[in-house]
Amino acid sequence: MSRLADYFAIVGYDHEKDRSGSSCGKVIQRFPEKDWDDCPFTQGIELFCQPTGWTLSTQRQQPSFYVAVLTDIDADRHYCASFTFYETIAMTPTHPDDQDGDDQEPNMVHHSLMFAPKSLVLMSRLDYFEAFRNCLGLIYTVYMENLQVQLETIVGNILGCVQVPPPGGPQVRFSIGAGDRQALQPPLSSTLPVTKSNVALVFDQLGINNAMTVFTAALTDHKILFHSFSYSRLTATAHAFVSLMYPLRYSYVYIPILPVSLLEVLNTPTPFIAGVHSSLRNDVVDLLDVIIVDLDGGSVRIPECVNIPSIPDPIMNRTMRALTMVSAPLTVYLSPIMNRTMRALTMIQNTELLSADYAFPPSPRKPSPASQRDKEIRAVFIRMFADIFTGYRSCLTIIRIHPEPFITFHKASFLGQRGMVDDDFILRVLDGMGFGAFVAERGPPYRVCDIFDEVYATMQDHLREERINPDKMMEHVKDLAHQLHLNENPNPQPYVQKVPKPTEGAYARIHQPPFQTLNANTVQDIIDEGLAKHSIKSKLANVRPHQCRIVPMGMPITAVADKQRMVENNARRLEVLRNCVNFIFENKISDARIIFPAVLRALKSRVARLALTQELHYHVQSNRAMLENQQFDLVVKLLNCALQNDTNLDESGVAAAMVPLVTAFCRKLCTGVLQFAYTCVQDHAVWANLQFWEQAFYQDVQKQIRQLYLPQYEEHLVVNVSREGSRSPSTPRESGDSLSSWSRSSSTTSDSRRSGATYKTREIGALEIAAEQLRIYTTLNKMTQQELINNEESTVYSQAIHYANRMVFLRVPLDVSRSLKNTQGLDGESNSNSNITASIAESDSFDAESGFDETETVDVGSTVVRFVTRFVDKVCAEGGVTQEHIKSLHQMIPGVVAMHIETLENVHKESKRLPPIQKPKILTPSLLPGEEVVMEGLRVYLLPDGREEGLGAYMGGPTLLPAEGAVFLTTYRIIFKGTPCDPLSCEQIVIRSFPVATLTKEKKISVQYLPHLDQWLQEGLQLRSNVFQLLKIAFDEEVGSDNVETFRKLVIKIRNPPSVFNTFAFTGHMIQQATPLRKQKEKNASLRQFAKRTLLKTARKAGLKSKQSNRKTKYVLPTPPLPRRNISPRSSDSESERPNSEAFDDLSIIDEGEFVTSLSSDPKNLERLVEKTGYQDYQRLGLGNLSTIGQKSRSEPFRISVVNANYSVCRSYPALLVVPQVVADESIRKFARCHRQSRFPVITWRHPRTKALLLRASGLHSRGLMGMLRHNQTSGTSSGETSSSLEQEKYFSALVAATPSSNRSYHSSYSDSLTSLDSLMMVGTDTLTIPETPDPLRRGIFSKGSTANRSSTSGKPKPTSLNRIGSLREKSRFSSPDTRSRAQNGSLDHRGDLINSSVQGLHRVSLYVLGEKTQMKGIKMESFQKCDFIPLDFFEVRHVKASFKKLMRACVPSSLSPEANFYKAVEESEWLLQIQNVMQLAGATVDLLDVQGSSVMICLEDGWDVTSQVVAVAEILLDPHYRTIEGFKALVEKEWLSFGHRFTHRSNQTAANQASGFAPVFLQFLDVVHQIHRQFPLSFEFNQHFLKVVAYHYVSNRFRTFMLDNEFERVEAGWLHEDKRPSKVDDGEEDLGGFSPKHTANTSVGGSIWDYIEKQHRRSAIFYNFMYSPEDGDTVLRPYSNISNLRIWDYYLAEDLAHGPTFDMEVVTKEIRQNEDQEAEAMGISRRKILNACYDSIMLQEPNYFHGQFQEIHRLETDLGHLPQKWKVQWDKLESPHRDHVQRQVSFNTQMVRSHGRSIHKRSTLEILVRGKMLGEAARMFTQPHHFEKTTFTTPMYCDYCTHVLWGLSKTGMRCVDCGYNCHDKCQPSVPKNCTKLKTMSDASASSSSISRTGGSDASSSSVVALSTATTQAFENFPSSLGDCSHSTHEGFLYKQGALLKGWKQRWFVLDSMKHQLRYYDAIQDGNCKGFIDLAEVESVQPVKNHPGASKKSEENSIFEIRTVRRQYNFMAANPVMAQEWIDKLQSCIQ
Repeated sequence: MSRLADYFAIVGYDHEKDRSGSSCGKVIQRFPEKDWDDCPFTQGIELFCQPTGWTLSTQRQQPSFYVAVLTDIDADRHYCASFTFYETIAMTPTHPDDQDGDDQEPNMVHHSLMFAPKSLVLMSRLDYFEAFRNCLGLIYTVYMENLQVQLETIVGNILGCVQVPPPGGPQVRFSIGAGDRQALQPPLSSTLPVTKSNVALVFDQLGINNAMTVFTAALTDHKILFHSFSYSRLTATAHAFVSLMYPLRYSYVYIPILPVSLLEVLNTPTPFIAGVHSSLRNDVVDLLDVIIVDLDGGSVRIPECVNIPSIPDPIMNRTMRALTMVSAPLTVYLSPIMNRTMRALTMIQNTELLSADYAFPPSPRKPSPASQRDKEIRAVFIRMFADIFTGYRSCLTIIRIHPEPFITFHKASFLGQRGMVDDDFILRVLDGMGFGAFVAERGPPYRVCDIFDEVYATMQDHLREERINPDKMMEHVKDLAHQLHLNENPNPQPYVQKVPKPTEGAYARIHQPPFQTLNANTVQDIIDEGLAKHSIKSKLANVRPHQCRIVPMGMPITAVADKQRMVENNARRLEVLRNCVNFIFENKISDARIIFPAVLRALKSRVARLALTQELHYHVQSNRAMLENQQFDLVVKLLNCALQNDTNLDESGVAAAMVPLVTAFCRKLCTGVLQFAYTCVQDHAVWANLQFWEQAFYQDVQKQIRQLYLPQYEEHLVVNVSREGSRSPSTPRESGDSLSSWSRSSSTTSDSRRSGATYKTREIGALEIAAEQLRIYTTLNKMTQQELINNEESTVYSQAIHYANRMVFLRVPLDVSRSLKNTQGLDGESNSNSNITASIAESDSFDAESGFDETETVDVGSTVVRFVTRFVDKVCAEGGVTQEHIKSLHQMIPGVVAMHIETLENVHKESKRLPPIQKPKILTPSLLPGEEVVMEGLRVYLLPDGREEGLGAYMGGPTLLPAEGAVFLTTYRIIFKGTPCDPLSCEQIVIRSFPVATLTKEKKISVQYLPHLDQWLQEGLQLRSNVFQLLKIAFDEEVGSDNVETFRKLVIKIRNPPSVFNTFAFTGHMIQQATPLRKQKEKNASLRQFAKRTLLKTARKAGLKSKQSNRKTKYVLPTPPLPRRNISPRSSDSESERPNSEAFDDLSIIDEGEFVTSLSSDPKNLERLVEKTGYQDYQRLGLGNLSTIGQKSRSEPFRISVVNANYSVCRSYPALLVVPQVVADESIRKFARCHRQSRFPVITWRHPRTKALLLRASGLHSRGLMGMLRHNQTSGTSSGETSSSLEQEKYFSALVAATPSSNRSYHSSYSDSLTSLDSLMMVGTDTLTIPETPDPLRRGIFSKGSTANRSSTSGKPKPTSLNRIGSLREKSRFSSPDTRSRAQNGSLDHRGDLINSSVQGLHRVSLYVLGEKTQMKGIKMESFQKCDFIPLDFFEVRHVKASFKKLMRACVPSSLSPEANFYKAVEESEWLLQIQNVMQLAGATVDLLDVQGSSVMICLEDGWDVTSQVVAVAEILLDPHYRTIEGFKALVEKEWLSFGHRFTHRSNQTAANQASGFAPVFLQFLDVVHQIHRQFPLSFEFNQHFLKVVAYHYVSNRFRTFMLDNEFERVEAGWLHEDKRPSKVDDGEEDLGGFSPKHTANTSVGGSIWDYIEKQHRRSAIFYNFMYSPEDGDTVLRPYSNISNLRIWDYYLAEDLAHGPTFDMEVVTKEIRQNEDQEAEAMGISRRKILNACYDSIMLQEPNYFHGQFQEIHRLETDLGHLPQKWKVQWDKLESPHRDHVQRQVSFNTQMVRSHGRSIHKRSTLEILVRGKMLGEAARMFTQPHHFEKTTFTTPMYCDYCTHVLWGLSKTGMRCVDCGYNCHDKCQPSVPKNCTKLKTMSDASASSSSISRTGGSDASSSSVVALSTATTQAFENFPSSLGDCSHSTHEGFLYKQGALLKGWKQRWFVLDSMKHQLRYYDAIQDGNCKGFIDLAEVESVQPVKNHPGASKKSEENSIFEIRTVRRQYNFMAANPVMAQEWIDKLQSCIQ
């Protein structure tokens, strides 16, 4: 028994420390005055008597009572019951010494009478709150009522006479001598908290959701702060939440009532539950990580940084269903356990909710009392904890039984079995201090049990019943609630207490005596007397102690886990696993390897991993299993795979089960040297986890302890088993000794399966043995007890030795020189999960080191010693090992480590001598002639990339990847050759290769453990090629890092040669670099030469003319040389700063005269050039006679000029150029500088029917100052510039004159819609769309400069709608009606007029110049008669680069992503859009040449990229000759090679060009040809394979054809002047090298791709299109260019893994023959073959009729002895089938289909022209510059140029003071010069009757309008002139105020009665509406007088306001008359 109260204290207001009514409390008296021995007096209780502070009150307040909780240093709680009342005190106003009398506190009101608080306090260790209230109330009653009872007697009786029995004791009745009668009832259980009705009150206050949130937060160690205006509520709430945690105990800071002076406690980093008065809530609102709960308002505030984990779904659902039926806000909780709890709480809190929907609801029941609901809610939570902790006793591990039990909890096993490894809530609960105390308290198997133990034992049975009958749940809850009620109220007959109380209102009496001072001696005497009278021992004899008993185990966790994973246990997989293990140990290695991949996949399952350990245990005999090498390797792979699929927590117990296995399996390396499996499985993190080793150690110790005591219970076991008809296992191993305890059930199942038995054995568990031992321990004598203690200590010690050795085995690496992996747990803090005893290693280890970081040490031995020592310290301290044994272990460990390291040295040395693992033989790839291996094959694995082909997944086919083989680096290619890893496909050969020159990106990849390869691959490379190949390789473990680095460096070296002469095209043929035509002088050989060249260079930059050469040549005229490098004003891509070519780098300082004679010195030079096919094409086209080069002929309109024969005019142009006959070479030299890079317009093709010309050039130079300086070769005057312009105009005139259409009159037949482009303007305009004028061009279309030159047409009114695009009548180009007259006659709107003026330019002209938008600047149109300049939209090279990168990532992704969408990725790349753009531009060129009959000049960028694309595609569409193999060769030679496409630069062929990036301009051209070929397959002689070969080899660097940047560089290299061999003579040799020895000998430099193609074409029809029908094909092709008609080229997608790319024919032939030979040897000749699209080349392998026939003819000729003829000869001999040309009537539908395609084609052309004309007209019209000034924008504005916001951090920008144009500083240089000045107010008012403006749509108008006659368009774009009153009612200038007190801005307003709007614009000419007011929303319009924001210049009554439903607008007119006019007009519209 114990005292009811320990101390009584009187605490009062300390008047000595009073300061303006505030002070502190002080203990006036305390009893007893001396401290008890077992309970000292708690200091600081005065703080808890007045938590908000001790202050005087001006009013008398009622007495208050509450209980505060204090915690001492031993974590024991003391309850401080405080009863506070107020005493009257007299106040005299005084001031402190440091203040004057006048300076009084302004807020302090002084009264003569004040009331001071005084508290009566009882201190107790018991929580009998009601008894404390009664006792203190009695003391107050005696004091107030002046009863005849001494207060000393009452206090003495409370402290000395009232004794309380312990829990389970009888009821105590007592009286403290004040006429009272009281009783105390102890609870039945000491562990169950007593809550009365506190829990129910909390749920009523907070609600179920908030209560569950706070409970979860408290359970997961969060900081929780309650606040309320009631102290009692704070204490009750905190106590309720702590009680709900039962059976856990809250072990952190617990202060239900926190005084204001201790608020800094809330900043502690540790969790807490605290409460403060609500008056202090503002002081705690800034706490960042504290959950604040408002008890009075029922709200919970959770900070953003706090994450409260939710209770596991199954548990939480059951809880919440019991609490409430409101499931809407609880969607996060959705599982069975939560459902059960929810349902139970629902029935408790909302009993009527279940029957609310009944048609006949039952009669209302009496609500349950709060105390009953309290117990039912607690019952729900107790069941919830029993549900959470289900199976926890199965995871208890007992280490010692005697003298005291020591038990740990296997957390990893519990989490793994319950499937809660990733559950944050469970992890936090298990790691908390409360659960540690739970295990310590409830772990022992023999102890006193309580309600939770009973609920835990029966919970699963109850849940099973509730699943069958849900109504059972409330029955079980009520039964448990009844037990909780009995615990608090065991006496069925309540005792009626009598406690006197003061009369009501007694506290308010005016005259109250002060509380008297008690006599301390009297109180002490009474206490002593009471203690002597009440004999504690006599009463203790009446209390029976609780009996200890064996704790029920409950359902084992394996039963719960098995129910949860019944589906996972796949018997088929386990059978495969067992067969594989049996095959291994039966040495059937081949059979094991076949099913090995399936076993590796199955090991992802936990059940399969455990089954593997058991199967391996079965094969371990006599603790060692000696294996062969292959067996050993396979077993190690299985172990590694199982460990890899597990975590480092080892929740499945796989690693623990493997510890004995890895020390048992071994192989013999040599005599006396064995290698154990642990040397091969050390790379897993679990071995570095100290927590894992502790748990494994504890498991084994428990097994040994069980074995120690098991013989005493064997007899009982045998009797029990025989009774059940079963028998025990024959050996301890079969009973599960070798397995961990949590897998024992599955182990016994496996053993019984092996022995063929069908029974189930029963074992006595370790906890059962421990319980029995604890029960009988007290009955044993001392000697027996000591013997048991010694035996257990020896067991723990021996296991510690055993585990120290095991840890050394698994921690010391085989190669001691390498760093130790997974050391994160070695020198840091311990990862132990023991919650019972602190480890020695955690504080001070025996070998405690300093605080320095130990991770820098490289000594593996010392690191392992520290790790093992730390483990030994921990487990030995917890296991009770003696200090002597611990010391001996410390001495043993370093020796064991040293011996093991010495042993491993021999093992490591011998393991290196092992024969290598039988890996596939490295296959040697087939090489080209001259191709040499740079680096021999490195063994690698070819990994799958993002492509799905070859993976054998849902696409089908064999599983070809991953493949095992080797990667080779040759002088030409990177090659992988190997075999698939899949055993079912391993007989096939996989080859993937690409030329080194095509490598675009190389990066390292981090390759993790790959299950299908089953080994760690540390290094990998990803090599991406621009021929759409990707090598993703992982190097085998035998490949060292140095070899990998060497491979990378060699790849980079070969990829980036210093010059093209170091590429394979030259090195592969073993020929030295060709000697150039002239001897190259050494650069700057002398000082004189250096000075000369420097001066020349400086002079050229200054624009001076260099000295002309006096040497005369036969073909070359003396010309002033041009600089070698021309700097264009705007480059085509980002490489403008780089030199044009590597050959140009040194040319800028070369004397011009040095090279003039290089070509002219030899008369045969030009003759050799003429032999090139590109030049021969000029003669075919009739553009000149090659035999009369350089001679003029008046009969021919064109001539082949030699002006550029020495490449002095333009370095990137060919030597021979076609120009008009009338143009002199001197003229060409002058105007060539007008174009970028001096690439002046030259003729490349002539239409055979219309005689129209196709010309190409670069973009025109702008006429700026820098342009004049850069390109003027004459003096500083402008004469050179003028002469250049004049010569340019003459040249254009000559081109116009050479075009027959300029003088031809068209007949009526050309008006047909299918033949005439002009007639299409009238017929096909219904669906033609053209873009709207861009926003920057929309301001003031009709400026003064653009309308001054227009003539009046008032006599001929124009139509108001656009019926046709343009007229064919010859009109003045620049004539236009005056703006005002146009408005009076109903002119078009501004957009329609721009369209009209634009399409007027579409009348037939002789020459169309298609160029860039910038070329419109500075061009005087009147100087170029019958010419039209059309700006185009096209994709620049930088766009092509970016698009190609995205296309490669789409077609060849590096990884397979489930979110990846191929078609979406292709769309995002915009590659097809660029293809479409090129086709449309080429189509427009075709129409202009073929239909319009006009010449076309393409002038885009520098003239060597997009220009080449458009010109070449147009020629293919126009000329059937270019669709043949020879013609295509001529086209590429002419348009791409001769005209200087920069192949070396764009393809990054050398190291100097790597930074520019790969630009596949030529590949894009080939793709366009592919699209045309696909639409017109009968029109091409060559097939798709021909295009692919060209696409592959133009970047492969195998041939010299596509090398260097222009003809000049190739001439310097000597390529074009080599002796040509006869092209028609066949070699007669069937060599595989592509060139015969004779051919190679005659070739001076690298080979040509055309020779290669020609030879292959002669040999076979591999490039021939057998569907080619030249007689049936269309002369002019017009393909569809819609995106829907375009296709992704299969060149980007297809690959052939059988032999690599098919574009190197020789390699493919060798590989196919090699494979056929192998098949013939293996299985005889096979005539049938299975082809897979992902593996074989269908084109080469699939039988083809034509090839078959040619082979048959060849065989017959050979049999007959005839000389075999070539296939082409035989093909040409075939007669075409006879066709009867029958004239038939073509149906109307057929005509429609035929005309539709041509109409679409020409409509696309028309769109391009109209769009360009619109841009051109707008660019010419806007020539007025802006007048910009810096402006600070106070409101958000938008830049009129880039449309981004102007107002921001800087708030400054530029604003035109004339027209109000706004823009950024950075945008100002790009703003078009289109300023339209504002009209003044006077002008506007004076001319308001005559000025009209062009109507504009609002700001939301679309960017594209339809050119149709629809009335909707007329309505949207009506003119707003006064002449049409139905549209514009009134208009004029007004000032508009932005907002109240803001500035006024002048705007042009238009009142529109038709649209019912008031619109405003920036200016009268502005066509862009800035905003409008909808008149339907206007409420009133009225004048405003005395406006506060009126301007000083404004007149009175000139301001009026418009009030709408949304806001109010203020306007100011020029005068009151105009204001009244506006008001009248607006009101009339509103009405």
